[in-house]
Amino acid sequence: MTMTLEAVRPITLAEVQMARVRIAGAVAHTPLVRLDLGPGYPDIRLKLENLQPTNSYKLRGAINAVALLSEDERKRGVWTISAGNAGQGVAYAARRAGVPCTVLALETAPASKLERIRALGAKLILVSLDVAWKVLAERSYAEVEGTFVHPFDNHNFIAGHATMGLEIVEDAPDAVTVVAGIGGGGLITGLGSALKALKPTIKVWGVEPETAAPAALSFAKESPQEFRGWKQSFVDGAGARAVFPRMWERMRPVVDGSIVVSLEETQQAMRSIAEKARVIVEGAAALSVAAAMTGRAGAGPIVAVVSGGNIDLEKFCELVVPSK
Repeated sequence: MTMTLEAVRPITLAEVQMARVRIAGAVAHTPLVRLDLGPGYPDIRLKLENLQPTNSYKLRGAINAVALLSEDERKRGVWTISAGNAGQGVAYAARRAGVPCTVLALETAPASKLERIRALGAKLILVSLDVAWKVLAERSYAEVEGTFVHPFDNHNFIAGHATMGLEIVEDAPDAVTVVAGIGGGGLITGLGSALKALKPTIKVWGVEPETAAPAALSFAKESPQEFRGWKQSFVDGAGARAVFPRMWERMRPVVDGSIVVSLEETQQAMRSIAEKARVIVEGAAALSVAAAMTGRAGAGPIVAVVSGGNIDLEKFCELVVPSK
């Protein structure tokens, strides 16, 4: 079945401001905390989205997207596909709106993310990465009925994420650079849409792990690319196999590029955040800090988006405690 999709269009500042009002009762205005690493490091501020009710920024987009569904769409129920954080966000938003929800989740997703999805009352279906990638592209799955809420290629989802940009400009008006991990591209597109509208001179950089960096390749070649050397890693919430053409169309006008960091640099960032700020973050959330710590995002002031903290504690300890 061929699905007619809404044409890609810019996220307007008015839409972001309306989304902020719409989600205010469910989403926190998260704090900015300075990461003091000592002499020789850039001026880094952490935007702590791990402090949202679902411990991830995805709640912003989910609340906005579900709120804007028609009554008929709500009656049909909603479903999404996720590595974990989008699933929690949509499940939370659906429960709040009294709407049935199903989440297709990666069978390799951390147990903590899967447990939270179940606890939020959603029906959970585990699928392989290959199946998930096919569903993201085709927007259908034979075993599920209802309204599909795409976890990144959804205008209202992205407008919800963009509300974070409003908070950053208010809380860090001196910021010259904002960095955030790139998975599907919804977060960085939302950030760029709001930040460039309010402060056109600000730099907005995505960050990807070296094992999965299709956005960096896309910016280098100036077209949406597949990352042929893709490898799975503990950075499960970012680093896609490819950039969808529609997401490239959304991202390109409002994002300056994508920085690539190593897995070792990402682990070091996780360790530094824990040691200096006493904050637990997942791999994808540490990408921004890794880019800032290495100096690749400039001297600052830099706002590094800490996108989530949903990681199994055993895995976190394994990653941040140096082996003896």
